[in-house]
Amino acid sequence: MKLPLIISTIAAAFTLVACDSPAENRREDALENKADSMEDAADKARDSGERAADSAEDMGADGTADNIRERTERAADQLEDEADATRDQK
Repeated sequence: MKLPLIISTIAAAFTLVACDSPAENRREDALENKADSMEDAADKARDSGERAADSAEDMGADGTADNIRERTERAADQLEDEADATRDQK
């Protein structure tokens, strides 16, 4: 007779522990949205840098184009690292 009561109590405890509060869900959603925005910014930085580098190449400034690509790639990588760190806060 006690076994079903114990099993029910354990199941109820796991159910309560597994549920996030609405506030926790909102916090996690906000962090996810922030990380997504950072990744979008990284993509835009890469695209913009590539266009600028292409323009520099068209004008015969290959060294400048390489520098632009390197700088924008580093900036985009940093934004993606920040996005990952933001997601890790969940």
